[in-house]
Amino acid sequence: MRPAAPTAGPNRTDPHESMPMPLDENAESDEALVAAYGRGDAAAARMLTMRLVPRAFRHAVRMLGGDRAEADDVAQEAMLRLWRSAPEWRPEARVTTWLYRVVANLCIDRLRRSTRSTGIEAAGDPADGAPGAVARLVERDRAAALETALAALPERQCEAVVLRHLEGLANPEIAEVMGIGIEAVESLTARGKRALAAALRGRREELGYDES
Repeated sequence: MRPAAPTAGPNRTDPHESMPMPLDENAESDEALVAAYGRGDAAAARMLTMRLVPRAFRHAVRMLGGDRAEADDVAQEAMLRLWRSAPEWRPEARVTTWLYRVVANLCIDRLRRSTRSTGIEAAGDPADGAPGAVARLVERDRAAALETALAALPERQCEAVVLRHLEGLANPEIAEVMGIGIEAVESLTARGKRALAAALRGRREELGYDES
């Protein structure tokens, strides 16, 4: 019997749950772990949760313009869909490709349903003026500016740019995730990069970048 699907949060698993067999977290591929979970191995699900939830959450945050609460819901839903798909998982299917596609689709659905504009929640003032605190504020502002600019892109451009330049996927895998050709990926990423550059132009000094 397949175990109940674990929650997506990496700290929500039961440490006392029995393990049918030991697994080497570094040696087992994502695909092998999904297959193992489909056969009833709860330990495989815990490993996948630790590996994949941060990726799903990070991708959703960027697609949703920094809305972390919505991104958490998306990551949870994506993982639940993975657990439901595990018993019929095809060996040739790549888990991360599937995950990015599901997360993107969930995010696009939410963006289309939403009637409110997404924004970046302002952080509080630093406790002091120490360099570390100032550096954290600069990094926060840079991330906020990037997320806002990404959220302003057309959906497909945003998805392509995030997958290529933030998640580090190669164009063939992006093409598979998005269901388009490689030339279309190249076009979307190029247009997205130009739009981002235009959106952030004039803010380089404000964000602590050298104008050169």
